[in-house]
Amino acid sequence: MELVEGELRITLPASAIGRKFDDASHRFKNVMKAVDFIVEEPDRILFIECKDPDQAGATAERLDAFRKELMSDVLDLALKYKYRDSWLHEWAAQRVNKPITYLVLLGLSSLSSADLLRRSEVLKKALPSQLGGAFVHACLVLNLEAWNRHFPHMCVSRLP
Repeated sequence: MELVEGELRITLPASAIGRKFDDASHRFKNVMKAVDFIVEEPDRILFIECKDPDQAGATAERLDAFRKELMSDVLDLALKYKYRDSWLHEWAAQRVNKPITYLVLLGLSSLSSADLLRRSEVLKKALPSQLGGAFVHACLVLNLEAWNRHFPHMCVSRLP
């Protein structure tokens, strides 16, 4: 199974079930934020948000603006609400039955490992660690290279 967001394609292993979450079928889209995908693996649930400023046709100004937003912690607020609202939706639907890992995939090749680590730490601190059980088990901000290194069983690629 493949999940596609813009130019990014995530290839899931046979043991995983994925679904687009922020599409028209999300009934509360007008009042709640949503992550792009929810993937259920045998031992965990993945909430995946994709941001791709490096996509074809991106201008230097757009890339610079995105990088500034990312490094100034502004984007973390939006990412926090996407996770929180998605978790509430899934919890109300009684589908929060495994640890949840929040993955933010950034199509921004210029980010260093140190940048990704800092973004992961800042975002994790913005999310409550407990709320009636585990609210978020792990949180990682990754670019394509780091994603494929951490998740070789679930490769991400850029569509031609």
